[in-house]
Amino acid sequence: MQRARLDRFISSQLGINKREVRMILAQARVQVDGVLARDIAQIVDKFSHVTLDDAVLQQNASCYLMMNKPVGVLSATKDSQHPTVIELLDPQQGSDLHIAGRLDLNSSGLLLLTNDSYWSQRLTTPDKKVTKRYIVTLAKPLEQEMVEAFAKGMYFAFEDITTRPAKLEIVSTYVAQVDLMEGRYHQIKRMFGRFQNPVLKLHRSQIGNLILDQDLAPGQTRALSQPEVENIAQSLTSSPSP
Repeated sequence: MQRARLDRFISSQLGINKREVRMILAQARVQVDGVLARDIAQIVDKFSHVTLDDAVLQQNASCYLMMNKPVGVLSATKDSQHPTVIELLDPQQGSDLHIAGRLDLNSSGLLLLTNDSYWSQRLTTPDKKVTKRYIVTLAKPLEQEMVEAFAKGMYFAFEDITTRPAKLEIVSTYVAQVDLMEGRYHQIKRMFGRFQNPVLKLHRSQIGNLILDQDLAPGQTRALSQPEVENIAQSLTSSPSP
């Protein structure tokens, strides 16, 4: 369950009809997150703490992790050929986590893992326009015409789509900073491929308002604070300035 009306949730948990549920709520026997609940239409989700009298009907803890993904590790839960990011976690910690926005096998940097699918769906849905920032190392020198081409968007015939405008900033001769609001298949590599300029390294440093900790070693994770969880969610309606 992700989100449901309180009466439907209780009916499902106890195997009783909605009339009986209304009686229970009228008797002030149900609490949601420590607050007395009487409204049958109140929305509860996977992480709402729901009790009836002294019995716990639901008590799930949400988990949000930042990982510094290493090169050579797959953004997947299982794979027969490559190590996965889930395998880098404590076995108990990773049992019900999934990845919120993948990185290629040979890419590194900020990766988010959670057991909250509602949160991750909001982050990864294209129309939410969450900015993702990458540091890209190229084989050949960068040129100003690349900046203009990224800003206009590029047409990909295979998908028959034009990419959204992206911001490319030349950091040094061979290093660029790229801000995207989408994540097409190998998009950055394909965009630089238009200029016959192979990508040597691709590192994601930021998603929305969340910046990868510089002292987080490759393969290491840390839990996000509640303000971080909420702040990155705020970027879903207002993308951060590059």
